[in-house]
Formats: sequence, structure tokens, C-alpha cells
Amino acid sequence: MGAPMNSDHFYACVLAGGTGERFWPMSRARKPKHLLKLLSERTLLEETVRRLDGVVPAGNILVLTSEAQAGDVRAALPHLPATQIVAEPARRDSGPAAALATGLVRARDPDAVVALLAADASIHDSGRFAEQLRAALAWAAANPELLTFGIKPRFPATGFGYLELAEELGRNAGGVFRRVRRFVEKPDAATAQRYVDAGNFAWNASIFVWQAEVFLAEAARQAPALAAFVREFPQGDFSDYLATRFPGLARISVDYAIMEQASRVAAIVSEFDWDDVGTWTALPGHLHPDAAGNTVRGKVVAVDSTNNIAISNGRVIALCGVKDLVVVETPDAILVCHRDAVQDLKKLQPLLPKEVL
Repeated sequence: MGAPMNSDHFYACVLAGGTGERFWPMSRARKPKHLLKLLSERTLLEETVRRLDGVVPAGNILVLTSEAQAGDVRAALPHLPATQIVAEPARRDSGPAAALATGLVRARDPDAVVALLAADASIHDSGRFAEQLRAALAWAAANPELLTFGIKPRFPATGFGYLELAEELGRNAGGVFRRVRRFVEKPDAATAQRYVDAGNFAWNASIFVWQAEVFLAEAARQAPALAAFVREFPQGDFSDYLATRFPGLARISVDYAIMEQASRVAAIVSEFDWDDVGTWTALPGHLHPDAAGNTVRGKVVAVDSTNNIAISNGRVIALCGVKDLVVVETPDAILVCHRDAVQDLKKLQPLLPKEVL
């Protein structure tokens, strides 16, 4: 079925430039969520890159980040050559990032097949993820279509976009491939429940796979500026090109720019766990709450307290007679928040002193 599984033409590009305001005060502008050790002794970024072992050649893993974060990204990935970490000179969202990833690998290898994935998701079943990503790369190598991953919804989430899936296109040991009928914006609770009940909707995890030339053709049809950026990307030293051309690209997500109106999109249905770890309230699903429902890391003691999330980075957190709180301690800031308000943490940003952002 197309190119061999370990083809030298397979590349993985990890997007690691987000800000992660919802994990303040641990997450900061220079050290956002993917650079935190939230779920293990490794950062989310390192976990993401290590999941790619054996999926693509080690030299074909690229990490795209911001200039402000480049130093910390290199420190988090000491095994990855610095030449495989690329700093974007301006924040331009996932559309230009996808064009940068595709342009980079196309200039190096016109026959490249590119996997694009976020740096900050949690996937515990790394074995099945690797098998399915290899299958997705092989499928994309053999089919001139854009491919995405559809995550089987575990609950009626309102924080994710959805894919409406149509007919089956094929299946193999790597999984089931289906046509994507449409992309759907984040729904309200009632609509999300209808999607889950219907059985043919999946979460959009923004894990994409495509031939570089297929992406270029779609960009030429929908986003000419992105297409020109990919087409003209130079071989060899690209630093001047990146510095002058990238900041001029419009801010737009890859979903809006390319995926939602693409002529042909397919999905591989996930058979691994996935969580975007979007807020503090995601932690209980990974860190095993105690008998009282408290999820803790670091120096935390609790009396008559239930259903709290408490993360200490040094000083002791003492909980007494409280419930449903999120308490996060860092050397220079402390967050106390009701669990129901974690989605509103971005509202704090304009009110905080610059030294703690």
C-alpha cells in the first residue's frame, strides 16, 4: 500500500509555539504548557518527541517553536540536534506553521510526506499511536489527499472541534480510514451530546498527514500566500527567507486556511487514548486522585478537603475544609481558583504584573 513503513520520505513536525495561559502560574510566555512536567518527570514536548521514535527517521523530526522559547526547547530536547529546532520569527498561528513545516521538508525532499502534530497532548498508549501514525504516513504516501486523525469521543466535549465522518475508505492493521464529510466548530453541550449519540462524529485532534505536494496544491487553491511561501522556500540556509517572509503571512489556523474547504479529506479513526490537557481540571485523569478525590503533586497536606487539585513547586500547600478548588504554588505567584472557573484564567492575564506573565 504505497511507500514502505520506514520510508526516508516520512517526516514529523511538532508545533511547540503555544502560550498556554490556562496553566498559569506554572505556564508563562517563555515557558508554556509543553515545557512543563505536568504529568511525568518529562515535559509534554519531550514525551511527544519520544513517541516518534521508530515512526520516522530521527533526522526527519523537526520542532517548530518561537524565538522566545527556542532556548528552553533545546534544553528540553538535548538529544535532538539544534538544526532540527526551528524558531518562528513571529507568532502566526497553525496555518503559517503548517506552511513552514511543509516548505522546510519539501525543500529538502520533494517527495516528502509530512505529519503535523501538537507538542502538548497526552497519549499514554504510545505503542498503538506509533503504529497508527506509521499507517497514516503510508496511506498519505499512496493517496493524494489530506489526512487527519479522528479521536473517538469519550464524552460530549464542548472544548473541541469535531469531524463528521462518512463512508469507510479502507482498513488495514493500522486502523480504519474514513471520508471526512465536514469539520464542525466547537459545539454547545446539547449539540455535542447529539454528535456523541450519532456515532459518526470524532474529535478533531489537529494531527494531520499529507504529501508536501498535496498540501501545496490545496494551498494554491485556497491560500495563495501560503502556497507561495511553500513553493519558494529555499534549499540550504533559509534563515533570511524565514525572517523576511514568515512575519508577513496572515494569522490563520490551518483548519480555516486549508482543511475545512479542502477538496478531499480522510481520517484515520484513533485507537489510542488522547487528551489535549487543556486546563488544570484535566490532571485528575492522569495523576490518580486520592480517596478524597484530591489530585496533588509536591508538598500538599489536606484535612476534611475533597475534590481539589493542588500543585506545589516548593512551599507546602495546606488544605483545610475546602472543596472543588485549584491551588497552584510557584516561587513568585499562587493561584486559587474554583474548578468551574479554570476556563476563565485567560481573563486574569491583563490584570497580572508583567513579571509573572
